[in-house]
Amino acid sequence: MTQSTKTKSDLDKKPIAISSDAFYFEKDKSRSILVLGVGNYLMGDEGVGVHLIQEMDKMQLPPHVDILDGGTGGFLLLNCFESYKKIIFVDATMDGKEEGTISSIRPKFASDFPSALSVHDVGLKDMIEAVYLMESTPDLYLYTISIEQVIPMTTQLAPAVKEAIPETIEQILSLSETLHEQLK
Repeated sequence: MTQSTKTKSDLDKKPIAISSDAFYFEKDKSRSILVLGVGNYLMGDEGVGVHLIQEMDKMQLPPHVDILDGGTGGFLLLNCFESYKKIIFVDATMDGKEEGTISSIRPKFASDFPSALSVHDVGLKDMIEAVYLMESTPDLYLYTISIEQVIPMTTQLAPAVKEAIPETIEQILSLSETLHEQLK
């Protein structure tokens, strides 16, 4: 038998990514809110939802707020909708509004989600349609940040899009407190 070469400090480090379904069974999520950032990180501003989750990961969040980098999502995220009663999405949109504009809606249908930005949109909308067919549907909230263009093969955000992230996080945390009170 070999002995582990990992030190205590290695084991205390926070994981960067979760690659196991075990995360969804680790704790009772009935009183938690999931903040789910979606987008393609390698497509510039289109990945703002993922960038926002990375910023939230650096923060000390309330215990009732869970965050997840949903990437380009799709049906792989369906188990989230079975686990949480309240989910806050964050995504980019090309809605013609000024770049960096933050919008919030309560989507009731897949068509309420932003118009197609990349291939993730098809998978996300299909998944949302499937969610509405489930026996129990979580309350969904959507924050969008307006973008002007998608630039392939870059992780850089336009200044106005990047500047919208802290305000969006503030709005999300405020909403999460209200939602948490509803779950009590």
